[in-house]
Amino acid sequence: MKAILALEDGSVFHGTGFGARASACGEVCFNTSMTGYQEILTDPSYKGQIVTMTYPLIGNYGINEQDMESWRPHAAGFVIRELSPVVSNWRADCSLGEYLEKNGIPGIQGIDTRQLTKKLRVRGALNGFITTENISANEAVKRAKEWPGLVGLDYVKEVTHQQAFQWDAKDEQSGAFDLVRGTATVDARKHHKPLPPADIPIVAFDFGMKYNIMRRLRQHGFKTQVLPATTSAAEALKLKPSGIFLSNGPGDPSALDYIVREVKTLVDSGIPIFGICLGHQVLGQALGGKTFKLKFGHRGGNQPVKDLDSGKVEITSQNHGFAVDSKSLPSDVAINRINLNDQTVEGLRHKTKPIFCVQYHPEASPGPHDSMPLFGEFRQMIERKG
Repeated sequence: MKAILALEDGSVFHGTGFGARASACGEVCFNTSMTGYQEILTDPSYKGQIVTMTYPLIGNYGINEQDMESWRPHAAGFVIRELSPVVSNWRADCSLGEYLEKNGIPGIQGIDTRQLTKKLRVRGALNGFITTENISANEAVKRAKEWPGLVGLDYVKEVTHQQAFQWDAKDEQSGAFDLVRGTATVDARKHHKPLPPADIPIVAFDFGMKYNIMRRLRQHGFKTQVLPATTSAAEALKLKPSGIFLSNGPGDPSALDYIVREVKTLVDSGIPIFGICLGHQVLGQALGGKTFKLKFGHRGGNQPVKDLDSGKVEITSQNHGFAVDSKSLPSDVAINRINLNDQTVEGLRHKTKPIFCVQYHPEASPGPHDSMPLFGEFRQMIERKG
């Protein structure tokens, strides 16, 4: 199955198709993670994006039903150097190619992903078109040029859960995975470490939330009520939560005026608030700041972030193409974390209110665990608030 990846600058990459016989437009980006393609594909933050993996061999451990980050994959297309011809992992339910085919997502392999990544770093993120159908290179470039791009688009309404629900009410999905050895009587795929009591009720706004965020919140003793992104602040506060969590999600944060307006009300209420990724960008706007589009974004598991309060450096997992403008923030908001690669804002805290947020993913799985204590900080902030 022949495949084409075309970019808006006229570049065309020819390769071999896998996954679905389909076509899609999207912003072409790259991720430097060595593992985690399943989590990347099912992360709602990748809505509208054609993801390129820089690691050369992808697919060797297949796909399993337990490690999904959402109810379906959201990436528009998938670009890799080489697809593993075998799947070798005891937890695998199917191959990567089979999973993409089942979900209607086109993939391309056999192209020079180093050349593509260098182009994206030099030129910046580019709109693209990927196809495994019988479409000419000229037509593919034409469609890439016609796609409007991510700026100004609200994808949150497309990925948020439409109905409110309590996460893992029966405590069956949140226990940390525990590999049992030396016995054939236990289903190791279903064995998890015990959970603490869920003694702190919170509300989580779902802008495209990864499931592992909710797992981590439960592991730290939070009872999480998940609300659709369009929920008003008044409706959220009626539930009498001890804290508010603002999730990750896709698209341009500056297109979310209706969300920013409600978060401003939550900020004024004095309730403890913690935001991650898009939640960080929304909170930054609600606190008076602005956002802007990065040249090629931060996507991978090795982004260095410096904590300006402690001086420590965390190695973090990130996935974002927009950032908060440091110069736009008011004096009562402190920048307490920065990216050491480009000095962009990675963390904020309010100087007088119980509010903080980070641009990266402390729940990352797979990924570094340097930032896991942030969930404990959220709990401590709520307990101090009383």
